Amino acid sequence: MNNKYLIGSTILIVPLIFSLFFFRIPVIEIQADQNTYFIRDNSFILSWVHSVEKEPWYEVYERQKDKLVLTETYFKTFGAGVPSNLEIIDKKDGFVHMNVDRTVDELNVIVSENVQTTITIGEKDIKLYEIVEPYSEVSFFVKELHLWNLFEGEFL
Repeated sequence: MNNKYLIGSTILIVPLIFSLFFFRIPVIEIQADQNTYFIRDNSFILSWVHSVEKEPWYEVYERQKDKLVLTETYFKTFGAGVPSNLEIIDKKDGFVHMNVDRTVDELNVIVSENVQTTITIGEKDIKLYEIVEPYSEVSFFVKELHLWNLFEGEFL
């Protein structure tokens, strides 16, 4: 083999190997029913129908470094458990929007068809209650993946 080709191949292969072992991509990982899903976007909206008031409730989460941050919540009706000391940032479309800014290491949610647990990524709605068993616990957390780990789960 010609040395020029060997050197050229080495120059191409070394960065690829380096990338596989050292380069990491931050994602939001979702663990549910022994399945792994990934969100590449920096944010998602978790929504459900409140079990008592029967009104939709939304929480906006952002990936900030290695944590999830609940940045905003919005809902239609106040009731037991609704925060009353948070800054109201907007009232529109019949919803009260509140600024939250609460950092969490991990978010755990029990998914149910009764409350129609859904996540929205960009314009895409993913009905969690249709892809996991009823009353399954679903965990969300930030993870940095090596490039080869990207093939171990499904991107939503």
